[in-house]
Amino acid sequence: MGKPVLHLENADIYQRDNLVLSKVNLTLHKGDFYYLIGKTGSGKSSLMKTLYGDLYLQRGTGTIVDFDLKKLKDKEIPFLRRKIGIVFQDFKLLSDRSVFDNLEFVLKATGWKNKEEIKTKINEVLDKVGMQSQYYKKTFELSGGEQQRVAIARALLNDPELILADEPTGNLDPKTSLEVMELLNEIHKSGKTILMATHDYQLIVKFKHKTLKLEAGELFEIAQQATV
Repeated sequence: MGKPVLHLENADIYQRDNLVLSKVNLTLHKGDFYYLIGKTGSGKSSLMKTLYGDLYLQRGTGTIVDFDLKKLKDKEIPFLRRKIGIVFQDFKLLSDRSVFDNLEFVLKATGWKNKEEIKTKINEVLDKVGMQSQYYKKTFELSGGEQQRVAIARALLNDPELILADEPTGNLDPKTSLEVMELLNEIHKSGKTILMATHDYQLIVKFKHKTLKLEAGELFEIAQQATV
């Protein structure tokens, strides 16, 4: 099966001094798609933040895209984030800049220099998410669904080994949520590994994937039919 993309063993997840999750065991292999569900406050965001280096892993062991979360140094976090794509609920786009400039900003920040290569890459990811014709618009002019498409394009820029999506449809209406989910599904079919925190049960029922549940400070996998 090859090396896992993500592997946590007996990991304790803390938010400041509070133990949020204890003894988390989780392994994702290339091409997996997992939902992460749980009530508000169950630790979904804390777990996600630990995976992309916002919170330190204090106890247990964890590796993600070949980085050791236990030994992760601040200066390594940008390199970790080049190998994972992160999609947030509130898009986190630079609203005063165009779609193209938002993506260019990320590429330049991650070491891309060649103008032509940058342009080609941006066109490629915008094409994947169906936003190529809107490249010149300022992001505040876009609808929520369009902004999330741009955010997904941004997550794809450095061809990540893993995509972490934290409530990616949380701010979207049901119809737009479905469109964004279909897009994530397409990206998954192209071979990407995805971990998606969500509380949108309609999506979980419609798009069948493995499901992890956080409850009472623990993480466990639940059977498909039990998600309804």
